[in-house]
Amino acid sequence: MSDNAIAIIAFASLFGLIALRVPVAVSMGIVGLAGGWALNGWDSMAFIMGSLPFETVFPYGLSVIPLFILMGVFAARAGLSKSLYDAVHAFIGHFRGGLAMATVGACAAFGAICGSSLATAATMCRVAMPEMRRRQYDDGLAAATIAAGGTLGVLIPPSVIMVIYAIMTEQSIGKMFAAAILPGILATSLYMLSVYVQTWRNPALGPADDVVPWSGRLAALFNVWPVLLLFALVIGGIYLGWFSPTEAAAIGALGAFLLALARRQLSRRVFLECLSETANTSGMIFLILIGTAVFNYFVETTGMPQALVRYVGELGWHPLAIMAVLIAFYVVLGCFMDSLSMILLTLPFVYPLTQSLGFDPIWFGIIMVSVVEVGLITPPIGMNLFVIMAGTPGLQLQVISRGVVAFLLADILRLVLLIAFPALSLWLPSLME
Repeated sequence: MSDNAIAIIAFASLFGLIALRVPVAVSMGIVGLAGGWALNGWDSMAFIMGSLPFETVFPYGLSVIPLFILMGVFAARAGLSKSLYDAVHAFIGHFRGGLAMATVGACAAFGAICGSSLATAATMCRVAMPEMRRRQYDDGLAAATIAAGGTLGVLIPPSVIMVIYAIMTEQSIGKMFAAAILPGILATSLYMLSVYVQTWRNPALGPADDVVPWSGRLAALFNVWPVLLLFALVIGGIYLGWFSPTEAAAIGALGAFLLALARRQLSRRVFLECLSETANTSGMIFLILIGTAVFNYFVETTGMPQALVRYVGELGWHPLAIMAVLIAFYVVLGCFMDSLSMILLTLPFVYPLTQSLGFDPIWFGIIMVSVVEVGLITPPIGMNLFVIMAGTPGLQLQVISRGVVAFLLADILRLVLLIAFPALSLWLPSLME
């Protein structure tokens, strides 16, 4: 049996295991081990397995992952989501659809601290959904706003997925974070614009709220200035070269800890729960990395990435046409898998292909992260949709699916702009050189 035939069987087996709800890390490890044994024999795989798992999680750069996760856990336990929501609402809540726009803004701000789409969606659902229902917002608009706003958690830095992408592709973490700032602002603005257009066409979807006086606005802003300062310190410090990404993550974790302590939200029990949640999440990510490393070894042995590059080159398609196919592939795949597993699974094939086409690796990283998040809100099985439904009694899938269409159109427009104007992603990183 040829190497390519073994690779095709391996991929079919991998997706079969995932469909049977076998964890992605375990699925990739099993398939990689079996495929490597079929190609190279057991002695070779035994030697590889003796060193590969350790070498995968040993690099110092990976220490940034648990630190950023700890930062997000402390931020969530400190109740920062409610403070951020109140602050944004105080300034724009009096506009038609303002409460939904405030939700998008709060999702962006909290996502910058949390770094997880699912966690951002779940947290903001508890904060924003009751308020929008109380003010008679349409359920479809309210739920879709939270689901879409939750996707900002991975795009806006600091983002664990961007860290992993940068490490796997040997790119600068600082440049990846810098590249995501303008696309993150663009995504937030387009989501707010989507809310504005929807409520302009049908005012009943999102009635205007009372105007908050300037004293109330300043009071709300005063409650969140430490959060904004922490974000500016972490991202600005990396961008200005004051400290490395790992040092920035440590400062962010310490700052979030102090904020939780100052808000009297950090008892001994809560502190231990934060450490436990961080350890569990970090362990899950490292297990996925180990499974990915075993699978990638098998993939490289088959020579399939090189064969894919040659095949695409022989097609003679325009690079943008190939990019359009990749985007469609990721949107579909994102309906079935989480963004981290999706990126780790496909990067060994897709990255060499994009490099052969001449795409900038930093720019492609932003496109990739943006696209995989679209799958989280794509009906009927986008993961964020079910997170919102689980936290909202009586919400039906068809209702949130109807509401999310306008935000998917905003995502399409964002991708078009990012592809048409690469400087949106590359200008800030170019200033760091």
